[in-house]
Amino acid sequence: MLDIQIFRDNPASIRADFSKRGIDDALIDEVVRLDETWRQIRYEVDQLRKKKNSAARGIASAKKSGDEDEFGRIMDEVSNLGEMIENLESDARKMVEERDGIRMRIPNILHPDVPIGKDDQKNVEISRHGSERVFSFKPRTHNEIIEKNGWVDLARGAKVAGSRQYFLIGDLARLEMALQHYASDFLIERAYTLVQPPLMMNRAAYEGVTDLSDFETVMYGIEPDGYHLIATSEHPLTAMRMGEIIEPSELPIRMVGTSPCFRREVGAHGLSDRGIWRVHQFTKVEQIVICRPEDSWAMHEELLSNAKDLWDSLGLHYRVVDICTGDMGTVASRKYDLEAWLPGAGAFKEVVSCSNCTDYQANRLRMRYRTSKGNEAVHTLNSTAVATSRALVAIMEQYQTENGGVAIPEVLQPLMGGRTHLERI
Repeated sequence: MLDIQIFRDNPASIRADFSKRGIDDALIDEVVRLDETWRQIRYEVDQLRKKKNSAARGIASAKKSGDEDEFGRIMDEVSNLGEMIENLESDARKMVEERDGIRMRIPNILHPDVPIGKDDQKNVEISRHGSERVFSFKPRTHNEIIEKNGWVDLARGAKVAGSRQYFLIGDLARLEMALQHYASDFLIERAYTLVQPPLMMNRAAYEGVTDLSDFETVMYGIEPDGYHLIATSEHPLTAMRMGEIIEPSELPIRMVGTSPCFRREVGAHGLSDRGIWRVHQFTKVEQIVICRPEDSWAMHEELLSNAKDLWDSLGLHYRVVDICTGDMGTVASRKYDLEAWLPGAGAFKEVVSCSNCTDYQANRLRMRYRTSKGNEAVHTLNSTAVATSRALVAIMEQYQTENGGVAIPEVLQPLMGGRTHLERI
């Protein structure tokens, strides 16, 4: 949520951002109108309180002097002040609730270097990493590989839990666990603290980290308790300090979270999204940073560097793209994606998302840090390290062999008993 002071001091900056995104700016006008009305009501309440306090002093003086006429006059004058104040304060509460409800739906202000474009076709490639593997045979898709080797049972997963659910079996399940272990240790060695979060959140915490009007269709609700299963560990880890004032000596806070993630993944998807690419439950290792505002852009580059170094170490071919205005969500000010090359699918597909949310989530969460000038909002950042199901797809397609097998990336071999290839079921 944007700080209300921006709407008061510089609404033109928000309008300019809306223009970049290609969205109507009527909501900005409504926030400004409601805020001005709210401030006018608060002024009227303050004036009535002053009048009431002055009258109280006059009543005390009249009582002391025995001036019953003056006492009666003042009492008549202020008899309904209390009710007027109460009514105005009720109006003010409704006004600020409406104002802030709209503010919650207004997206973050974009970094000036975010590319302008209508949709993901205008995302800008920044760099390519690793070598594209040259095959002497036609590369298979990961669906063909898992079917040939028996590593995933989609049919029984659907029987037990519905579509886009699966059983991960044998060496592929073991490789998934190795990825979790390896990615967590990789970041722990870079001074990130490992945290395993709760797998459900209450509505207040979830509204602090994302725009539920946009994101709620993605999540699973737990009724009648009013909780949501987490879609990523970013959400509980960022909300962990909600309502707190953080001591500056704690900053930056670096965390690596590992957890199952749950997403409805509604809508139509292409052939390359089948198998275990786009599923309802998967495991993700996530990077989270909470820091001072002046450090956040350097921290954004650090998160990206961590992700690149991790994927480089796996020996995978991928590219980094700068996400354009039309492909940005509500919360981030700037976002990079890593897209792995899938030779079987013949396409680059997203495997990492790296975002700087500036103070947007912190304002919603009322999460601040102590400064010599008072308490100020922190900045929050997040980046995937590894979403294991997608990393498995990239490994299977890039490390596949002519006989339908899969080689194991060298850095993961110690976690697989020293073996160099996955075994068929």
